Amino acid sequence: MKRAALAIVLVSALAACGGGGGDGATAQEKTTLTVGVVPVPSSAPLFIAEKNGFFKAEGLTVKTEIIQAPQAVMPKILNGSMDAFLTSYVSLLAINDSGAAKLKLFQHVQTAAPGIASVVVPKDSPVKSAADLKGKTVGVNVLRALGQTVTNAHLQQAGLKPEDVKFVAVPFADQLTALSTKKIDAAWLVEPFLSAAKKDGAVEIIDTTSGPTDGLPLDAWGVSEDWLAKNPKTAAAFHRALAKAQQIASTDREAINAVIPTYTQIPAETAAAMKLGQFSADVDKGEFQKLADLLHGYGYLKAKPDVTTLIPARIG
Repeated sequence: MKRAALAIVLVSALAACGGGGGDGATAQEKTTLTVGVVPVPSSAPLFIAEKNGFFKAEGLTVKTEIIQAPQAVMPKILNGSMDAFLTSYVSLLAINDSGAAKLKLFQHVQTAAPGIASVVVPKDSPVKSAADLKGKTVGVNVLRALGQTVTNAHLQQAGLKPEDVKFVAVPFADQLTALSTKKIDAAWLVEPFLSAAKKDGAVEIIDTTSGPTDGLPLDAWGVSEDWLAKNPKTAAAFHRALAKAQQIASTDREAINAVIPTYTQIPAETAAAMKLGQFSADVDKGEFQKLADLLHGYGYLKAKPDVTTLIPARIG
């Protein structure tokens, strides 16, 4: 209820700043936007906004481009050919830390919840717990990113050091083959790959979005500082539409289920059965800082950031 109230206040405040609906469309700096989306459940609010006509009501036309990683589209963000993009909080922090771009959190999307990302092993594996991973090899989709970070947090809880385990990069789609051929001892997986692995007989040994990592922010929409400064009215209109869709996603699972098959290869039946994180109006700044501190502590960030500097004081 509290988050819903915050979302309503946010939408109302943005409407007051930039004018509600499409009335201010002619004054906007841009009316056609290109947005990078990743084919995962976190992109759902954008498609909910499109389906419900929220962009059209704001005088906006939103074109989507499928991306695999935010780092790969930074040239487009910097030259203005892409306006916004879905990013993990880890990537947002890493890109800013590297100096490749100056990014801002535009709209929070999803927060971690138990059951959505886990370390699994083959059903005949001698590895039965986090402590048993000492000296073993764990596959993650990207090194020094979310999977390695949350797994390390659970390894430390089990009394291990990050260097006690070897992490290797293996695309999610190749993890089951890597497990069955013993190229890796364990795999960090997210949905829908996690459900597929369990169906194939894999056994979960660490729920990496529970306990010390429950509630960490996962994904958000990002923009560059420069874009935000140059397009304040467009930003306000785009934000109003996304905020409305985010509110729907936070209260209506069926709305998420309906759009996931339209931009991913996830079948409707699978989409409906998957566990998801929490879709909410805004990020918990304390949890955001906790994630940044973990990344810095593991050496994945050179500088320890103050995450409040990445959140605009006001959009619109």
